[in-house]
Amino acid sequence: MRTLISIVAIVAGLSPAPASAAPLPEGSADHFAGSEILKHEGGGVPRTAQSPPTDGKVPGMDVSSHQGDVDWKFAWDKGARFSYVKATEGTHYRNPKFAQQYNGSHDVGMIRGAYHFALPDRSDGVAQANFFVDNGGVWRPDGKTLPPALDVEYNPYGESCYNLNQAAMTTWVKAFSDTVFARTKRHPVIYTSTNWWNKCVGGSVKFGANNPLWIAHYSSTLGPLPVGFDFHTIWQWQAAGVFPGDQNLFNGRFEQLQRIASS
Repeated sequence: MRTLISIVAIVAGLSPAPASAAPLPEGSADHFAGSEILKHEGGGVPRTAQSPPTDGKVPGMDVSSHQGDVDWKFAWDKGARFSYVKATEGTHYRNPKFAQQYNGSHDVGMIRGAYHFALPDRSDGVAQANFFVDNGGVWRPDGKTLPPALDVEYNPYGESCYNLNQAAMTTWVKAFSDTVFARTKRHPVIYTSTNWWNKCVGGSVKFGANNPLWIAHYSSTLGPLPVGFDFHTIWQWQAAGVFPGDQNLFNGRFEQLQRIASS
C-alpha cells in the first residue's frame, strides 16, 4: 500500500523521495568523478599512451579532496586552463579542500566550476541540488565560472542503477537539473559514461537539448555518446596524467570556453 506522503507527492505531480538505503559504510563519503566508472569500465589510459588530438581544444582537469592542496601554478604551467572541483556528495558530504581548490584555480587564472556526486537512492534530486548549490554549486556570469555539474555514475555501494528503473532515474536527474536551473539560471553539465547512462537513464528525455555533456571515456579516441546527446562539451579522457586529478579536454577553443562562463 502506498504511504500517504507518496500519494500526496503523486497528486502534486512530484516524485516521492527514494526509499531509505542502507546506512553508508563508516569512513566512506568521498568519491571523485569517474571513481566508479574506473572500477566498472577499465583503469584508464596509461600515461605513456598517445593522447587524443588537442588541436582546437582546451586542456583541463578535475579534482576532489583526494588531491589535497593542489599546486595550481604547476597545473597552469603544464597547460591546464579550466578545472572542475568536487563540492558535495549526497546531502552529507562537503569537500574539505573545496576553498583551496576552487579559489586557487580561479586565482591562477583558470576558468573553474563545481560538481556534485549524486547518490540517487539516498535522497531526491531536489534535496541534493539544493545541498549542492548551498555549498559551492554556484553560477556567476563572470567569464571565470563554469556551469554547475552533476556527476551521475555507478553506485559505489550496491546495484549499479541504485535500484531505480530508467523512469525513476530520469525523474531524479530532471528534478536535480530543474532545481539547479531555478536557483542559478544555468542548466547543469551532466557528467557520466555512455554505458552507465544508456543502462540506467535511457533516452525518454533528451537531456542534451539543455544540459552540456561531460563524457567519461578513457581512451585516446572518443566512443559513442550517451543516448539523448548529440554533442559533447568536455571529455574526461584519462584518470591521471600531467595535471593533478583527471585529464579533460574542452571541445572547442578558449574563447568558446569563456563564452560558456559568461552567458
